[in-house]
Amino acid sequence: MSDVIRVAILDDHQGIIDGYTFRLSNHNDIRVVGTARFGEELEQLLARQPVDVLLLDMQVPISLENPNPYPILFAIPKWLQTYPSLSILAISMHNQRTLIQSTLDAGASGYILKDDYAAIQELASIVRSVANQGIYLSQQAFQVLQRPLRDEAVPELSARQLEALSLCAAHPDASTSELAHVMNIAHSTLRNLLSGAYLKLNVPNRASAIAKARQLGLIPPDASGQQLPASETPRHDSHA
Repeated sequence: MSDVIRVAILDDHQGIIDGYTFRLSNHNDIRVVGTARFGEELEQLLARQPVDVLLLDMQVPISLENPNPYPILFAIPKWLQTYPSLSILAISMHNQRTLIQSTLDAGASGYILKDDYAAIQELASIVRSVANQGIYLSQQAFQVLQRPLRDEAVPELSARQLEALSLCAAHPDASTSELAHVMNIAHSTLRNLLSGAYLKLNVPNRASAIAKARQLGLIPPDASGQQLPASETPRHDSHA
């Protein structure tokens, strides 16, 4: 890492990007080197610009032309493998216990809730901590993780199953062969990942698995924040 901590920001609201940039602007050891409002835009930014810390919104569209949710849980492990010195700090409005845990399991170094104003005010200090391989949970996020599960028992999906469901949610019309190619695994391996997830979620198909995973907070909601009923029928029955 260089003497200056290089920060990138992904958030689909320009006002929030401006707010984070302002909070970091008065610190000589931190520099915002790039911002993005869409997932594909961030991919291009990371490819051309070294980044030490990524401030990551969990719910953004893929691109201006494609409003489907960017597959964050699939992307995090891929980014960390491609850019080993990168640290990721999720800053999200979503406070589901399962989503916070899934994000940390995927490899994020911290999680802050957007309405945890005390943490946002200390953003520069948190960026320094994460850049130095620290782990940070805002007080609200920590309290959420400490709560006992009271509602429907949440099935324990593997990190790889969550990556697969996150990718399926981002590309609902893609075939399993196309998705397997993106994940760089065999078609049969993806089918096994998905069928195992269906069994754990007690659902019959891909669309209902995505809806159930969103409902339980295992993966982020769609870019509009709307949830589909878990019984939603897929548009293409041939999808695994």
